[in-house]
Amino acid sequence: MKVICGLFGKTRQAYYKAKRAAEQLVLQQALIIKAVEEIRSSMPRVGTRKLKYLLESVLPQHGIQIGRDQLFDLLRDQGLLVRRPRKRKVITTHSDHPFKKYPNLTDSLELRGANQLWVSDITYVEVKEGFAYLSLITDAYSRKVVGFELHPTLSAQGPLLALHMALRESGWQQKGTLIHHSDRGLQYCCKAYTQLLEQAGVSISMSRKGDPYENALAERMNGILKSEFLLNRIFQSYEQAQQAVQRAIATYNSRWPHGSLYFLTPEQAHGTEGGILQKKWKSKPLEAKVF
Repeated sequence: MKVICGLFGKTRQAYYKAKRAAEQLVLQQALIIKAVEEIRSSMPRVGTRKLKYLLESVLPQHGIQIGRDQLFDLLRDQGLLVRRPRKRKVITTHSDHPFKKYPNLTDSLELRGANQLWVSDITYVEVKEGFAYLSLITDAYSRKVVGFELHPTLSAQGPLLALHMALRESGWQQKGTLIHHSDRGLQYCCKAYTQLLEQAGVSISMSRKGDPYENALAERMNGILKSEFLLNRIFQSYEQAQQAVQRAIATYNSRWPHGSLYFLTPEQAHGTEGGILQKKWKSKPLEAKVF
């Protein structure tokens, strides 16, 4: 070994030091990959930026630090970068109906706490025998899903059950003014839905005709659950889809760090008060990507 080191102008001490460093790097990378796989077991499509934040609670315990670019390179080398699937369009909104359409109450609304503005939308979940429809109600301040229901039809029953859940479990209980915002779909304009909102003391707001950006936050929520939590795959049964939805929303609410919330989870943000995360409700195209 002394002769070989001499050929390269290195001492044995330098050789063994470099060898130990290389071995240490391999061990550190293996630990990082293991931690990434652990995180992705419950959040399968979480990207590099959020991964770095989540790893910061694990790696320092082992004396490991890694930058975002280093993490990106490691994930790329290991084939662990997330590829975005192609979107499929299924119509869930039918606004050609005789029911009353309400004005938009969200223009320049200052959000200073949870249970001030809820946004609602419906998205599809594909099952072997066709489609099921996921109704979501999201708190615009905390990004917490406060109500949801997977239903086999596009009737108003799914949104109604999601609304009952939100009213029951959100912690609002008529403390302050609450606005419910949605598109002009039949499910949200029908009497059963609007009467439930009015009886609960919730103000009704709807996006203007032909302006998709006015409910962009709700639609972005659909994208997160489907792309990041794999609800965009084909489920073998309705029951399997229900279980996947429940797991995805529980994990999202309790573990998903939001850049726009200073990397708090939705549940953590839901408990903040006094405008700590104060934001203005925005509807312009360039301002709609708020997650």
